[in-house]
Amino acid sequence: MFDQLFAEIEQHLKDMIIPYLMSVLQTMFDCVNDQVGTIASDVGTTPSAFNPTIFGMVRNISETVIMPIAGIILTFVACYELIQLIISYNNLANFETWFIFKWVFKTFIAVEIITHTFDFTMAVFDVAQHIILNAGGVIVSSTAVDASALAAMQSTIEAMDIWSIFALFFQVSIIMIVTQILSKLIFVIIYVRMIEIYMYVSLAPIPLATFANKEQSSVCINYGKSLFALGLQGFLIMICVGIYAALIQSLAFSSDIVGSLWGVVGYTILLAFSLFKTNTVAKAILQCT
Repeated sequence: MFDQLFAEIEQHLKDMIIPYLMSVLQTMFDCVNDQVGTIASDVGTTPSAFNPTIFGMVRNISETVIMPIAGIILTFVACYELIQLIISYNNLANFETWFIFKWVFKTFIAVEIITHTFDFTMAVFDVAQHIILNAGGVIVSSTAVDASALAAMQSTIEAMDIWSIFALFFQVSIIMIVTQILSKLIFVIIYVRMIEIYMYVSLAPIPLATFANKEQSSVCINYGKSLFALGLQGFLIMICVGIYAALIQSLAFSSDIVGSLWGVVGYTILLAFSLFKTNTVAKAILQCT
């Protein structure tokens, strides 16, 4: 009689806990999948489309505050370049008219570059967006757990005793909290990249103003490398997301639920760490100093 009563109580507790447990698991998987989908969407967005209000503010500051400073730097660089050319021709003792035209042409190109700064910088991210969108068509970025996997998971849970279900419920609660924290961390990483892009773009006229002089052009070259590295970082983020999705989909959620759930946590931590490293890897590839 007591065994029957205990069995009924156990079954009643299972009927209450298991639906709630499955709801928590579904919410957790949806949260992870939504965050991964957000990553794939955000990194393929150009700075102008990501937040038009912020982009407009950055462009206005760059053109009204930074551009005059770049003009002063360009004037200095152009004068310095002319002095170097004069010295190189023995203070005009060996005068040739073509070097004047060379200087005028280089100065003209430099002026055109800084007056069209945003066209050049946005071209970098337009190319990066094209690469990322093409990669998105090849890379699987979905971590969704299908209905059959959830049904198999529920069948496995229903076969457990009540104490195992309580232990699973406790672990799922912890995993849910950890997953939420990691999701916010990943969100921060993606937005930090975009803020960094806005900061680079806002100061673009200053390094581009050094283009006209061979000695000073290293500033412009290093800036260009860093800008391309930010664009390349988006592609590396997509690679990380693709690897993460493949790892999640390789987990067997029906046979070892606890191990699979902690595997989700481990892979999410790995994803966050990998996203942190994408900026360093991109700069290392382009040898940014």
